Amino acid sequence: MTASTEPNASAENAAPAFYNAAVDLIERNLPARAEKPAFVDEYGACTYGELARRVDRCAGALRAFGIDVEQRVVLGLLDTIDFPTAFLGAIKAGVVPIPVNTLFQPLDFAFILADSRAKAAIVSAELLPAYEEAARLASWTGRFIVSDPRGTLTDARYPTLAALMDAATPIAKPAPTRPDDVCFWLYSSGSTGKPKGTLHVQTSMIRTAELFARDVLGMREDDVVFSAAKLFFAYGLGNALSFPMSVGATAVLQSGRATPDVVSTILRERGATIFCGVPTLFGSLLVHPDLPARGEIALRLCTSAGEPLPEEIGKNWTARFGVEIIDGIGSTEMLHIFVSNRPGAVKYGTTGLPVPGYRVRIVAEDGREVAPGELGELEVSGETSAVHYWNNRAKSRATFAGEWTRTGDKYRQDEEGYFVYCGRVDDMLKVGGIWVSPSEVEAALVAHEAVLEAAVIGVADKSDLIKPKAFVVLKPGIEPRDELAEELKAHVKSRLARYKYPRWIEFVTELPKTATGKIRRHVLRARENK
Repeated sequence: MTASTEPNASAENAAPAFYNAAVDLIERNLPARAEKPAFVDEYGACTYGELARRVDRCAGALRAFGIDVEQRVVLGLLDTIDFPTAFLGAIKAGVVPIPVNTLFQPLDFAFILADSRAKAAIVSAELLPAYEEAARLASWTGRFIVSDPRGTLTDARYPTLAALMDAATPIAKPAPTRPDDVCFWLYSSGSTGKPKGTLHVQTSMIRTAELFARDVLGMREDDVVFSAAKLFFAYGLGNALSFPMSVGATAVLQSGRATPDVVSTILRERGATIFCGVPTLFGSLLVHPDLPARGEIALRLCTSAGEPLPEEIGKNWTARFGVEIIDGIGSTEMLHIFVSNRPGAVKYGTTGLPVPGYRVRIVAEDGREVAPGELGELEVSGETSAVHYWNNRAKSRATFAGEWTRTGDKYRQDEEGYFVYCGRVDDMLKVGGIWVSPSEVEAALVAHEAVLEAAVIGVADKSDLIKPKAFVVLKPGIEPRDELAEELKAHVKSRLARYKYPRWIEFVTELPKTATGKIRRHVLRARENK
């Protein structure tokens, strides 16, 4: 069954011959909002007028640095004002920025540096050692530019972004990009665990802002937006950059981890009216001893994505604050949310209805559309779909089937037409809204000297949120013990991004396998769900 809400006019028909996303997002706020804060981070505020000047200087600096139109630059940046400066500066210069997950390890960074063939990387000083190791592993010959708002960089080998901008001549004219030109990449992890470069065009950001931020959320100029999801995520990039800029709102940026302590402080002190989180964080906040009282905050709306929002968390949050959580599903491939609940019509326990401008359908394995109530894979069609995966023809063909994009998510529609999430098509896990490959975690476990074999599945915790659980077969002569389980968790944390470590480890004598030796993870899942 196909559900859709079409826009009145397609962007393709209305698109001008020239379109540059950075020019649009900045100039729509000038001169009227030149003195209004666009971004606020821990170092201060940046007005829309100041942002325009910073972006022009950054664009000029990148050109002076020898980065040409359509060449790539990796952005290994924490969430400070330097992120929108570099991201928009690159786009205005016609350079293709590639924001990268700051939680990755050097091996991940090395893959992206080599795969993207980026000419340069703008990295936060805190991440420079990991990127130096990545460059060595990848034999990468590009150059580093360091974002150093704290002033802690002591290595004179690398120029700082601030110094390059100070010395640069502001760009005179933006690159003459067109609506369908590639604007930026985002790397998405897939079932193999290898990141996939996902290419988006110039018009995608403003269309997601129009279709979701404006038409669904009703985001306004007087909003103050805080997104716990970072700018390198598709979800965070919309929440905290393109969405607020599209209406002249203010975004609060925070460079560190969005812990319950940090979020509670920001909600109290920054006057956030829209908070964008993930289910795990909402659940943690509800049990946090220092969670603000209703009268201490200015929230009028919250959003959630990345994984399904448990019904109980949504209801408890609304009861506590009188504010709805607008749960939805999006993807890196579609750039942002395409099925969502609506303010004033939230149905907790469902993902909602199609966002205006998108068509969605649920299909069986044979490709036929299923009847209401039947289970199938969710597919989506809309103009914000990515062009393809970089250098990955097989995955591109499997995911982008003509006008339809396959999500890999199992869904059904309830009696009211609301979409209900039912799990992943494959074994991939989403932890805190981020994809985790079981095979990647298993490989890290097996790298420990005590481990013979390992299998990882997703298990719901007490809040009904999915976390990794590992079943481990130890090498002969090694006895299972609680201390070893904690050692294995620490071992995985040292090799992979922290969110990937198994929350539980169960020692077993053998793993269920097929005749050909493949681990039967569905047997383990069935055992856990009894």
